[in-house]
Amino acid sequence: MRLYAAVAASGFRRYATYRVATAAGVFTNTVFGFVLAYTYIALWSERPQLGGYDQAEALTFVWLGQALLATCAMMGGGFEDELIERIRTGDIAIDLYRPVDLQLWWLAGDLGRALFHFLGRGIVPMVIGSLAFELALPGDPLVWVAFLVAVALGVVVSFAVRYLVALSAFWLLDGAGVAQIAWLGGMFFSGMLLPLNVFPGALGELARALPWSSFLQVPADVFLGKRTGIDLLGAFAFQAGWALALIGAGRVLQAVATKRVVVQGG
Repeated sequence: MRLYAAVAASGFRRYATYRVATAAGVFTNTVFGFVLAYTYIALWSERPQLGGYDQAEALTFVWLGQALLATCAMMGGGFEDELIERIRTGDIAIDLYRPVDLQLWWLAGDLGRALFHFLGRGIVPMVIGSLAFELALPGDPLVWVAFLVAVALGVVVSFAVRYLVALSAFWLLDGAGVAQIAWLGGMFFSGMLLPLNVFPGALGELARALPWSSFLQVPADVFLGKRTGIDLLGAFAFQAGWALALIGAGRVLQAVATKRVVVQGG
C-alpha cells in the first residue's frame, strides 16, 4: 500500500506543477458558473420548485458542478489519454512487466489527480459562487463529511468508467471515439447540464440509475441534505456498487486484453 500511496502523492505533485493551467481552469469554471447560475435563476424564477430544489439549492448545484467537473474528470483529461497512447505505441508491455497491479497503479495516480483538482480548481469557484449568490450551504459538519465520502466514491466510479474506455484501445488502437462517447455521457447523465431530478419520467429514472450520476447528482443531493439516514447509506451503496462492478469489469477486460491482443508497435 505504501507504493500506491507514493503513486497517489506523485499524481498530486504532477498536476500541481501546472500552475498556469490550474489558474486558467479556475477562471473558466468561475465564468461558466456565472453563466449557468444566471440561466438557472431565469429557469427557477418560472418554476420555483423545479426538480424538488428551491433557487438557492439550484444555484448550489451549479457551483458544486463547477467544483467537481475536473475532480471527477467529467470531460476527460485524466490518465486515460496517456494509457490509450501507451497501448497504441506498445509501451503498455513495459507496464505489464512491472511487479505492480496495473489497475491499482492507475487508480492511485488518478486519486492524486482528483485530490489536487478538488483543492486547486474546486474550492475557489465554490467560494466565489457563495459570495456572489445565496447558496444552500449545510451547517452540520457531518453533512460535509458525508459529502466528501460521496465525492471520493464518485471519483472511483469515474476512474472505473475511464479505465474501461482506455482498455478499448487494445482492440481499436485509437480510443478517441469511445472517449468522446464517454465524455458526452458523463456530461449529460451526471447532471452537469441540468439536475437529473428535472428529467421527466423514464428518462429521469434511467439517468439516476446510471453510474454517471455518481459524479455529481449523488454528491450534490448529499450536500443539499436530500439524502439522510437510510437514504444516505443507500446513496453510498449505489456508488460503491457501481465502483465494484465497473472495477471488476475492468479487471476482466484487462485479463482478456493482455491474453488475446498482440501489442502493437512493441
